[in-house]
Amino acid sequence: MPHAGLMDVNALGPEAGSLQRARLHIRGGRRRLRQGKIPEGLVTLYDAMNAALEWYFASPERRRGLLIKEKDNLKDEKVLFEILTRSGVLDGTFDYREFDELVERVIYTDSADFDYERVLEGIEAVMVQLGVMPFEENALPKEDPSTF
Repeated sequence: MPHAGLMDVNALGPEAGSLQRARLHIRGGRRRLRQGKIPEGLVTLYDAMNAALEWYFASPERRRGLLIKEKDNLKDEKVLFEILTRSGVLDGTFDYREFDELVERVIYTDSADFDYERVLEGIEAVMVQLGVMPFEENALPKEDPSTF
């Protein structure tokens, strides 16, 4: 994955580590898409999305304003996404469940038959709403483009 060897999760801690992972995977996912590695790019962006959700929920300050119900499973990314939408952090225009199903289809069929640019736009919109983007790519550790 794009973060391998580029970050020390133990040194960064869970919140900063998740943010760094999300940003590294956004950069790596975009690169893979540009290289025509559509399924791999999509899976990398999926990981970026989940790291971003982990980052958002890792902060007690950000969690305080969320509408979390007692029955909500905070270990399920779909539920985290629903909470953020319900709480008004996300505008609801991106369908996480559809994205999750797309990633599963791509993994098991190795099909690249979808509009990845539209998906990327939606992912980037979510990242902006969460506060993960924008970021300075040159502030990230240098990437080795020869890695997958």
